[in-house]
Amino acid sequence: MPQITDPENTILMELKDGTVTIELMPDVAPKHVERMKELAREGAYDNVVFHRVIDGFMAQTGDVANGNAEKDFNLGRAGTGGSNKPDLPAEFSKLPHARGTIGAARSSNPNSANSQFFINFKDNDFLNGQYTVYGRVIDGMEHVDAITRGEPPAKPDRMISVKVAADA
Repeated sequence: MPQITDPENTILMELKDGTVTIELMPDVAPKHVERMKELAREGAYDNVVFHRVIDGFMAQTGDVANGNAEKDFNLGRAGTGGSNKPDLPAEFSKLPHARGTIGAARSSNPNSANSQFFINFKDNDFLNGQYTVYGRVIDGMEHVDAITRGEPPAKPDRMISVKVAADA
């Protein structure tokens, strides 16, 4: 088990192969951290698919509106929505998009992040300063590396459950 120093700002994401432990960064991106914890506590991320997984780049998930129903995935809707909460303002920082960091997915509008996020498979410096970084994997990156690839994957992997460590 990893050393969890701040359970209130740690996410436990259960994947098919095991638990991914994510350290959130409230000092860097407080609004994004608060949104992830809020959605996790509502159970909104449970059973949501990884709808865009690009080898050598990243795994994207978090479409709580369209990402957990088989029909939405089969109709190609997964990845097109967010939550019923307002979009978030960008919280850009100097933190690099390094392997294992969590970034906020958004449209071309920098202030359109909502519930979707991605986990970087490798250092993706070309994203620096353009997408909000608000967490990093501190344990279980091998489970992220095992997520089925595709845009969208034919048989997508899912986040089985997502919890705030303080509640687990």
